[in-house]
This record gives sequence, C-alpha cells and structure tokens, in this order.
Amino acid sequence: MKQISIIINAILACTLIFILAAISFPSFNVQAAPPNDATEVTEQVCNTGRSIQVSGTAVVNVTPDRVLIQLGVQSNATTPQKVETVNSTTINRVIHALKAQGIEEKEIVTDWYVIEPIYEDYSSLYIKGYRINNIVAITLRDISKVNKVIIAALNAGANQVVNVEFYLSNLRKYRDQAREMAMIAAQEKAQDLASAAGAETGCVMNINENSWSHYNGGWYSQNRDLWTQNTMQSIAPAGGETGALTEAGPVNLGQISVRAEVSASFSLR
Repeated sequence: MKQISIIINAILACTLIFILAAISFPSFNVQAAPPNDATEVTEQVCNTGRSIQVSGTAVVNVTPDRVLIQLGVQSNATTPQKVETVNSTTINRVIHALKAQGIEEKEIVTDWYVIEPIYEDYSSLYIKGYRINNIVAITLRDISKVNKVIIAALNAGANQVVNVEFYLSNLRKYRDQAREMAMIAAQEKAQDLASAAGAETGCVMNINENSWSHYNGGWYSQNRDLWTQNTMQSIAPAGGETGALTEAGPVNLGQISVRAEVSASFSLR
C-alpha cells in the first residue's frame, strides 16, 4: 500500500508541476504575416498636400440623323367661317403633299393654331376680317429630303417656313463619348505637367464636368478654342453615309457639335 501511495503522490506532483508551468510561461500566438498588398495600399494613399489642377475639352462633330420642320399656312378672310374653310382646305393640301413624300401621318402634328381678328387700324374696334396661323411640325427621318419636302409643301399652299431644326436621335451616346475624351485630355495634360516638374500624378482628387451640344450649320469650321491636347472628332451617320444633301436647295446640312469640358485635380507624388 505504501508503494501505491508513493506512486499516486508522484503523479499528483507531476500534474501540479505541469499546471504551474503552463500558467507561468506566456502563450505563443502565431500570426500570419501581412500581405504584400498592405504595403502597396499604404504607398497608394492619396497625398493631398501637393496637387495639380488641369482642364480638358473634347468636341464630337456628328452629322444629324433627324430634322424637325415647322411649316405654316396663314389665311385671311372677312368672316371666321370663310377663313377657317380657306385655311383647312390649304393645310389639307399641304399634308397630302407631305404624305406623298413618304412621310407617315404620325410624323405630322399640329404645332400651333391661332385665329385672331384684324382691326381697321391700331386704335379702332372695327373688325374688318380674321386671320388664322396654322403651323404643322414634321419629323423627317430621311434628312436628304429636307429641301424636297419644303418645296413640295410650298407648292401645295404653305406660305411660312417657321423653323428647320436638325438633331440627333442618340445624343446621349455622343455626350458620353465627349466626356471620356475630355477626361483623357485632362489626364494627359496633368501627366505632362507633372513630368516637367519632376513629379508624377497620383489619385484623382476632384472632377467637375460641363457638357452641351449645338448645331453649327453648313458653315462650320473647327473651333479655335480647342488648344493642344484637347480633342476633336468628326463622326458620320451610321451606315457610312456622308450626310450631305444630294439635291440643291435653301437648306444646307451642317453638323451637331457635342462638347464636353472637365476640370480635374490630381495629387502629386
């Protein structure tokens, strides 16, 4: 029994020594080394202490693919009934002539209709007749027919050409393209200026953008305000068409200029 007791005491003593040793020595936690990307991220932190501000401009010149034509018939008569009859007869002839040019009825809408009295003179209350101004708006999808359509309408009795306005059916596409080109121009300017000063461009700190479009007409020439490293691009209509009118007439087709301007700030490193 005495020998068993000695063995048990030895086991208890060893157990106690092991527990004390575990408590006394600090635990060792193995941590994975930080990835190499952490150093790269630190180096890429935007330094706002030094910066450069530049501007970029881009113009995309596009041949329009739609035209809105406003044609009018002005009629005069001594009574409202007579003037309405005369005007309705004439405007119906004009619409028939437009349809004969291949324009669908849904593309022809009444844009303005006004009937007003005609007085004897400015200060008189005596009405000597009535006048109707009836204007129709035509959306023409074949821009090569602009002059032909106008002449056909005038021959049918129209006596007013109120407006001829060219536009783009996909203007958003070219606005996005102009913005991208303007930003590239700004980045190139910033890189060249920074390199000349012995520095490099870093992150983009700020961007301001302004875009618009306008019709230039047939006399259009390149904008002299586009300085070095700004960009200009001319684009023909889809399908490889030249966009030029094939028949002689009073309306000459120009281009729509879609312009974008950006100013941007870049950090320097």
